[in-house]
Amino acid sequence: MNDNEASRVRALGEILQEFDLDLLRVKVGDAEYELVRRDPPAAAPVQYVPTPVPLVASGLPPATPASGLPASAGEGSAGSRALKVTAPVVGVFYRSATPGAEPFVSVGDRVAVGQPLCILEAMKLMNEITSDFAGIVTRILPENGELVRLNEELFWIEP
Repeated sequence: MNDNEASRVRALGEILQEFDLDLLRVKVGDAEYELVRRDPPAAAPVQYVPTPVPLVASGLPPATPASGLPASAGEGSAGSRALKVTAPVVGVFYRSATPGAEPFVSVGDRVAVGQPLCILEAMKLMNEITSDFAGIVTRILPENGELVRLNEELFWIEP
């Protein structure tokens, strides 16, 4: 690899990091470059989410959640034992394998470790996201077709 190619690869690596990409493919003339980020696997710590207690004053309704986004209809509170499934990549969230098909899971469904929960489409690749936990789905946070960020919460599962 000559100095020109090395500087080109370094620049592409900077783009990979700057835009938090997992994969970058570039073709320049006859040369093709493919950079893949392979972060060392880290054990995701189990996170417990306390149940918020809304304060009601003078008959006013409780305040909107801190996110400012309403919970989807039919979703319960996470409870104090809810485990979070987060997005391992940036991508578009899909609840089913194809448009019009039944969703992989719904709120109230019991899931097993390794069971498919959703698909995240990233750079035309369909990434099936599976459950790391066994339990009951208590909340599905993103809407179908919504873009999600890396490590964004997708599901809450109570053991």
